[in-house]
Amino acid sequence: MKKVELLAPAGNLEKLKMAIHYGADAVYLAGKTFGLRAGAGNFTYEEMKEGLAFAHARQAKVYVTVNIFAHNRDLAELPDYLRKLEELGVDALIFSDPAVLQIAQEIGIGLELHISTQANTTNWASAKYWEKQGVQRVILARELSLEEITEIKEHTNAELEMFVHGAMCISYSGRCLLSNYMVNRDANQGDCAQPCRWKYALVEEKRPGVYYPIEEDERGAYIFNSHDLCLIEYLPEIIKAGIVSLKIEGRMKSIYYVATIIRAYRKALDAYYQDPDNYKFNPQWYEETTKVSHRDYTTGFLFDKPGTADHNYETSSYKRYYSFIGLVLDYDEETGWATIEQRNNFKVGDTLEFIGPDTEMFAQELQEMKDDEGASITAAPHPRQIVKIRVQNPVKAWDIVRRRKNGQ
Repeated sequence: MKKVELLAPAGNLEKLKMAIHYGADAVYLAGKTFGLRAGAGNFTYEEMKEGLAFAHARQAKVYVTVNIFAHNRDLAELPDYLRKLEELGVDALIFSDPAVLQIAQEIGIGLELHISTQANTTNWASAKYWEKQGVQRVILARELSLEEITEIKEHTNAELEMFVHGAMCISYSGRCLLSNYMVNRDANQGDCAQPCRWKYALVEEKRPGVYYPIEEDERGAYIFNSHDLCLIEYLPEIIKAGIVSLKIEGRMKSIYYVATIIRAYRKALDAYYQDPDNYKFNPQWYEETTKVSHRDYTTGFLFDKPGTADHNYETSSYKRYYSFIGLVLDYDEETGWATIEQRNNFKVGDTLEFIGPDTEMFAQELQEMKDDEGASITAAPHPRQIVKIRVQNPVKAWDIVRRRKNGQ
């Protein structure tokens, strides 16, 4: 049985490496131009080259987003950019504007072409159209049910990719002008300000300046505020519908987010393929997804159109139950001491959790800590401080250290 691909976001080089180390089969990223996540770190050519080498050495693929809706001014530099991506050896281009497809074909770019979710493919005729244009993969719109996805697959030989986890847009697959209107930042040029997460009230035209709450809540009303997507419990159904790539949203998320979510989905997928007929979902995989910064979860459009329960009208804040406090750099098996790069303040007496691709989660109270010169210390308050701590179980480089927040 050919396994589906687990596709991870890579907002920068560190996130790319973490995603692949934690089990991603492929990553998607953007260069400094032509992408739809201007707020992510994104990649220079040199960083892209290093990321490609890292990924390909581990049999992982790299897809590059060229998914802006181009204006005339964007077209002059596009051919050279596409040639450079091919020269670097990227595995596919993700595009949304037909101009990118046309230019890529006119100049003879031989890379795989994936049509972005921004193109709003919501039916089999559109998927079939893109297939005829030479597109190898269709990244489906988020606004599709499992039944609709199955029907699309029956009518096309193109590969189908779908989002299974992450933030949801209030508009069709991100085709939104709200950010342009409110703050003159173009969502379709990679600069969305996410005004769908802001507070809103009602104003009557003859009473300017008088704001009426849409809901009886002193904090305001978040009428466009969707829950986050989480489909980890429904992977067998999605696979049977014909999806070949499971996409995680989040190029602007932290390395902790990327590693934790990829690890959870990787474990679920590996368990499924080990014995598909007797597969049982482990609730611990879902619980892991709740230990990153997230909004309440929804299944989106997978089974039915979202209703009032799939939106949060009270707050746009994230749920943050855990803090990412460190990354394991090294472990001494003889002494049981681990070398940690600090990412958030922690101290002796804290209860820490450790997880990794091959390290099952365990928790312990931190009893001893040293600085990088071997002197005993009680806290690690400095950003990226290198410390040593004694751990009860073996850990490995790249393992994550986290701490539950007080009162959570």
